[in-house]
Amino acid sequence: MTAPLVLASTSPQRSAILEQLRIPFTTIAPAYVEHDPPDADPVELVREHAEGKARSVHVAGSVTLGVDTTVHLGGRVYAKPTDSDDARAMLRELAGHTHDVVSGLCLLGDGFAFVGHEVTRVSFRTLSTEEIDGYLVSGEWQSRAGGYAVQGLGARLVAGVEGDYLNVVGLPATLLLDTLAGHVPNLLQIDR
Repeated sequence: MTAPLVLASTSPQRSAILEQLRIPFTTIAPAYVEHDPPDADPVELVREHAEGKARSVHVAGSVTLGVDTTVHLGGRVYAKPTDSDDARAMLRELAGHTHDVVSGLCLLGDGFAFVGHEVTRVSFRTLSTEEIDGYLVSGEWQSRAGGYAVQGLGARLVAGVEGDYLNVVGLPATLLLDTLAGHVPNLLQIDR
């Protein structure tokens, strides 16, 4: 029996996706400090953060997964909002536009270190001030890149998703499955 995947994250969304995909895992909070400058290259940023998270908890003999997700529009990275005013400003800027959700993924194991990324396009509806304020009252924007959660009430904000929907939730599932298949396929076996 293979040891379970070690997820370097405390994100309930990432855990829920791994449970949905029936990939055995344990979680460890990463000892990594993120720095999200708004003018950063989003691909380089999420790849660096994903690898930093994975390396901060990785031990020999294990398979460790690190993931980082950000939102990108018009040359700006939209990380997690600092407060409701910051979230309001983000949602106003995203409203009526199509943005990129960019995730970095790092998988570490004995004899391999994979770092990749996934980009999903998300189009927002044109939103009224009342719709944005109503969403902010829910509190769902907290600790969410771009200030929204597509899998929750944030679905009201979205007109369409092009690409891996689970990437927008917080884990690029297609990239993860392909990477596991290439490096540790036994983690994809489903117990009957």
